[in-house]
Amino acid sequence: MNVLIYLIPIALFLGLLGLAGFLWSLKSGQFEDLDGAAVRILNDDDLKT
Repeated sequence: MNVLIYLIPIALFLGLLGLAGFLWSLKSGQFEDLDGAAVRILNDDDLKT
């Protein structure tokens, strides 16, 4: 039972760290263009011969 004294704050810290990372990725625009990369891979612009 004494282990919970250590595990609960560690779990809360890791959860807050994950939430902060997710919010940072939203703020920096990581999820702005989800379909762009999927469409860009199909373009053959670099294969001009």
